[in-house]
Amino acid sequence: MKINNNNISRRSVLKGAGATFVALEIGLSSSIAAASNWPSKPITVVIMYGAGGGTDTITRVLVDEMAKNTGWNIKAINKPGAVGGIATKYVSAQKSDGYTILGAANYNKFVRVMGHMPADQLPWENWVFMQAANSLASWSVRPDSPYKTFDDVVKAAKKNPGKISISTSGTGGLWHELALLVSDAADIRLKFVPYKGGKKATLAGLQGETDIAGGGVHEHISLVRAGKLRNIQQTGRSDIKVDGIKLPSIGSILPSTKPFLPFGGCYNLIMQRDTPAEVIKMVAAEYKKAVASDKFMSIAKKKFFDIDVKFGEDADKRAAQLETMTVHTFNKYADQMGKKVKNNNELGLPTPDNFEKWWPPKGYKPIEI
Repeated sequence: MKINNNNISRRSVLKGAGATFVALEIGLSSSIAAASNWPSKPITVVIMYGAGGGTDTITRVLVDEMAKNTGWNIKAINKPGAVGGIATKYVSAQKSDGYTILGAANYNKFVRVMGHMPADQLPWENWVFMQAANSLASWSVRPDSPYKTFDDVVKAAKKNPGKISISTSGTGGLWHELALLVSDAADIRLKFVPYKGGKKATLAGLQGETDIAGGGVHEHISLVRAGKLRNIQQTGRSDIKVDGIKLPSIGSILPSTKPFLPFGGCYNLIMQRDTPAEVIKMVAAEYKKAVASDKFMSIAKKKFFDIDVKFGEDADKRAAQLETMTVHTFNKYADQMGKKVKNNNELGLPTPDNFEKWWPPKGYKPIEI
């Protein structure tokens, strides 16, 4: 398979991302003063998922590169739970001075629809997003599983709806959402078992706690290479071939999914939007450099991530678009959510088919960085 990030160089990332970094006009002298000696104390990055998963791995590599490049004292801590809601609440309760940053995935698109944050806490009005890369979803089984292929799962699930179990990184989380989308395309019903993070979800499948290990290609690939798991589908555009092993694209199995591929997770740093503008600018500039580093590029290639840098209005629009799609999916499968979910009207969102006409929403003002 030709991986999208194989031909991405440090120069191209810096050039592409740099185009979004326009000059910030600082209107308040207090903003300049706040940034003049920043940082004067340690910075804490709060990672919304558990240790060892994709979000944790990506975030720690990037903040380590930022610390190495700047000399900043940055510590990363994990606060998993409520599909990012616990970490989000924690960060939102801190001062908006740039010293507490959210290490996130998927623009935090789950917290409002699942009721973990107030409906009026609009992502593109309360937060600043910085995107680094995207991942791919994966379903894998143990070598001794009776399900040798995705088609085997489909046949068994049609005979026994809701009996075959698949692990997820949490009810209402990314791997749950993507498993719902794949199940819907295959017209099957599975039993979704939540865990705190992708690593624990992967281990659940490895240890036989569930019939299928749900998660990301990056979380499964080392176990697939070692022969401890067998991949039965992944959500890239094409099959992946590694060490003579094929990870089949869901597009080659279910052609109806091809227009929507690739789909998976996207990794972000998120800051409170009323943080002093110069502080946001400094963090964003260093984040951009970290994404372009040799270390991150190497890991992205190894883990089959796509480098996809977004800042400013591009990131805000993506945040709104992803949340709109998630709200639509979760309402369609409301019985799978374990609790009542918010609908698009409650959250002030359009339907997915009306998104382009709706964006930008009334009163929206981008922050240029």
